[in-house]
Amino acid sequence: MADTEKKPKSAPKEAQGKGGKQSSGGKKKDAGDQKQAAHAGVGIPAPKPRLKTYYEQTVRNRLKEQFGFTNPHQIPTVSKIVVNCGVGEAIKNPKVLDNVIQELAVITGQRPVRRKAKKSIANFGLRAGQEIGAAVTLRGARMWEFMDRFITVAIPRIRDFRGVNTRSFDGRGNYSLGVKEQMIFPEINYDMVEQIHGMDITFVTTTDRDDQALALLRELGMPFRGDDKPIIVQS
Repeated sequence: MADTEKKPKSAPKEAQGKGGKQSSGGKKKDAGDQKQAAHAGVGIPAPKPRLKTYYEQTVRNRLKEQFGFTNPHQIPTVSKIVVNCGVGEAIKNPKVLDNVIQELAVITGQRPVRRKAKKSIANFGLRAGQEIGAAVTLRGARMWEFMDRFITVAIPRIRDFRGVNTRSFDGRGNYSLGVKEQMIFPEINYDMVEQIHGMDITFVTTTDRDDQALALLRELGMPFRGDDKPIIVQS
């Protein structure tokens, strides 16, 4: 009989898998060590809005000479912009209001506030406290950026545009206008729009006189009806 040689015992499975676990664990560790590259603008302060710089360097001096202001605090400026959108169909379909809020947030860069009905109207099936609209109040840098984009980009995209009406002042230096379609804003994607809706935009100024508010908005580039050429803000 041939002597049977004893074969060496194979290494235990735990020992075999130990090295594999170490190697795989090392790969995961390397992947975790990779950090996302820093943004190019980290540590750099955000620049001032272009329209605000134009107002401080040019518009203030023109208004001071035109009206003869002796105190720099008398020179009017834009304090806030209110964008309001009423959605009557939200009474029956609340999802429509959600789409409008999302579009207003994209346009203005700020989350809108839901507006509720103050009174109940039986003819319209409206109850007090029901959400029927949305509004955004812009101040500071967002206000100047929105106004710049609205004057230089959105208004020229209006179909058959012949200038905004000069009689839309309220007698207290505030100007309001209506927009029939939200499609004039380039931030809106045509493929994502489910329904066309308009909005009301109100420019609130620090003056109580309509003539001063008109001069302010005209100097900022608002193309009022009757002007030969709208003022183009140069960067």
